[in-house]
Order: sequence, then C-alpha cells, then structure tokens
Amino acid sequence: MAWIRTVDPGDAEGDLEQQYAEATRRAGKVYHVVRLSSLNPAVNRVFLDLYVKLMHGPSDLSRREREMLATVVSRANACHY
Repeated sequence: MAWIRTVDPGDAEGDLEQQYAEATRRAGKVYHVVRLSSLNPAVNRVFLDLYVKLMHGPSDLSRREREMLATVVSRANACHY
C-alpha cells in the first residue's frame, strides 16, 4: 500500500485550515482524499474546486448517480472510496 505524507486537520493552518473546515461542513469530516495534496494547499484548493463542481454542480446526472459512478470506478480500480 502506498503511503503519502499529509497534514492532519489539527495541524492545518491558513488556507488549508479553511479547506478542511469547508470539507467538514460538506461531509462531516475531512476524508483522506481531501488530504492527498495537503502539503501544497494551492494545489489542494484546485482539486477541491474541481471535485465540488463535478459532484455538486449542474449536471444531467443526479448526485446519487454521480456517487454511484465514483463508487463503481473506485471498486474497479481496487480503491477504497
């Protein structure tokens, strides 16, 4: 299993702390996928903005359908979603 160093929510400062707070409001906690690029908060912000647009923005797919697709693709790639 790969290991990636990340910033824990209790250690986050500045923009990263704000990103973690937004993630907590959105999902109830800071999931590991949100922490992946936490060592570079500017990159993490771009990733989170893309994620929010894909999963919560206007689409012909419902939110449920988008989550289902994400789950199926993660499963096919042997990734925990």
